[in-house]
Amino acid sequence: MKIIDLTHVMHPNMPVFPGTEKPVFKPANTIEKDGFKETLLSLYSHTGTHIDAPAHMVAGSNSLDQLPVNHFAGKATVLDFSGLESSEISLSNLQKYESKLDCLDFLILKTGWEKHWGTDRYFNGFPYLTGEAAEWLTGFNLKGVGIDAISIDDMKTTTFPVHYHLFRSNMIVIENLANLEGIREEFFIFSCLPLKYENADGSPVRAVAIENI
Repeated sequence: MKIIDLTHVMHPNMPVFPGTEKPVFKPANTIEKDGFKETLLSLYSHTGTHIDAPAHMVAGSNSLDQLPVNHFAGKATVLDFSGLESSEISLSNLQKYESKLDCLDFLILKTGWEKHWGTDRYFNGFPYLTGEAAEWLTGFNLKGVGIDAISIDDMKTTTFPVHYHLFRSNMIVIENLANLEGIREEFFIFSCLPLKYENADGSPVRAVAIENI
C-alpha cells in the first residue's frame, strides 16, 4: 500500500482566499513553562486544503457533521487538464471520460496550478469547471469533486454556479489539493476526512491518495 499526501502545509503566512484572514498559531503552553506543548489555533473553516460542505452555500443542506463518514472516502481518478488552452474545463472536455466516471466516488481535476501556490498568480487564471460541466457531473453517483486550485469556480464569479450545482446534489468540493503528480495509478482510494464540528460549513483536511490496496 502506498499513501500519497495531497495536502498543503498550514502556516501563518500561507495563501488564503482573498478577504479571508490568515490563520494564527499561538503557543498556549510550552514544555519549558508548563511541561507540555499546546497550540491555540485560530483559522477560517476553508483554510488550506479543505472541504466545502453543501451547507457552505445552500441553506438547509447538509453540513459536514451531518454527512456519513463514508462520504469522505472512495474510489477516485485524476483527470489532467494542466495543458488546457482555455481556462474553462467544459462539458466537451469531460464527456470523453464518461465511462470512467460511471464507477467513481470522486473526480479530481488536475490544473497544474499548485506550482503557483504561495504567489499572487495562484489566485487568477486557473482552469475551472463551467456550470454546464458541473451540472452534467451531477448525473453520476459522485460524492465529490476536487481541484488543485483556490476554487472550482471562476475566480471572477459572483454566482458560483459550479458550487451550487454540486451542492444541490449533496456533493462536497475539495479545494487547494497538492501533489497530484505523485499519483501514478489510474484508480485509487481518495480520503479527505474533515474535523467533526457542529454545523460544519467546511473544514481543513489531510487529503490522501491510497494506491496498491
